[in-house]
Amino acid sequence: MTKSYLKYILSLLIFGSNGIVASYILLSSAEIVLSRTIIGSVFLGLVFIIGRKRIAYQQIKKQWFYLLGSGMSLGLSWIFLFEAYRLTGVSTATLAYYCGPVMVIAVAPFIFHEKMTAGKVIGISLVVLGMVLVNGSDFVTEGMSWGLMCGIISALFYAIMIISNKKMEKLTGLEITFVQLVTACAVVAFYTLLMHKGTISISRTDFIPILFLGVVNTGIACYLYFSSIHELPAQSVAICSYIDPLSALVFSAIILNEHLSTVQILGAIFILGGAAFSELYHFRKKSNIKYNRGMISKPTGR
Repeated sequence: MTKSYLKYILSLLIFGSNGIVASYILLSSAEIVLSRTIIGSVFLGLVFIIGRKRIAYQQIKKQWFYLLGSGMSLGLSWIFLFEAYRLTGVSTATLAYYCGPVMVIAVAPFIFHEKMTAGKVIGISLVVLGMVLVNGSDFVTEGMSWGLMCGIISALFYAIMIISNKKMEKLTGLEITFVQLVTACAVVAFYTLLMHKGTISISRTDFIPILFLGVVNTGIACYLYFSSIHELPAQSVAICSYIDPLSALVFSAIILNEHLSTVQILGAIFILGGAAFSELYHFRKKSNIKYNRGMISKPTGR
């Protein structure tokens, strides 16, 4: 169990450094994402071959629609996220991106027929308030900037990806990620070639950070993530997942010298706290329901 926790936390810390690594790459957002998806797909493909893992082709064929939607959403969310990194900074872009899971909670009653509880309403309200505090001053002086729009759009596609993943069944996380990356790669390749008229140039200085982003931040991090989460309690996975955005904020402050104001720090607490509260409230409710059912059905011992 300890080994699984270490692998999971390490994967989250690696994911948190995405914006830092991207800041050293002098390419467009689409080119960065294309390079990342190509290298990540190859790496995970090798994991399947070396580990002699079998891919559930029949299940993939049955669920092609959700896999396609998930892969396309992944590619597009990364394009807009890396553009937001470039225009608004890693801190603000990360906070906007992590509104995605809360968007899912907001639409869950309509898509998954889940009840909108008081805890979910509180969580959503905190996230909205946090976004206002983080971006309020810039919005008042400059209006809705393209960088902020990119962050919000990346969160929207992130939410679509989560919804598509929740619709899938009988596929492992590693299988879903591999198909996602391959699909995202195809979508981003088409977009990149269209925008750059079929030419992409990578300088020597970009090669090492691109390789690092593809192999370490995508391939290795995804492998560590999916090889550990199935061995951990769901609530622990949910709580620890916020190491990713928190580490991104810390890394950007230390390495890129990006500092949030006091109001923005308060907003960040509301965003991450609101999202975490929604998930913790959800797990607590499920635990209580299971406990009550167990008490009802439990034999008296006589």
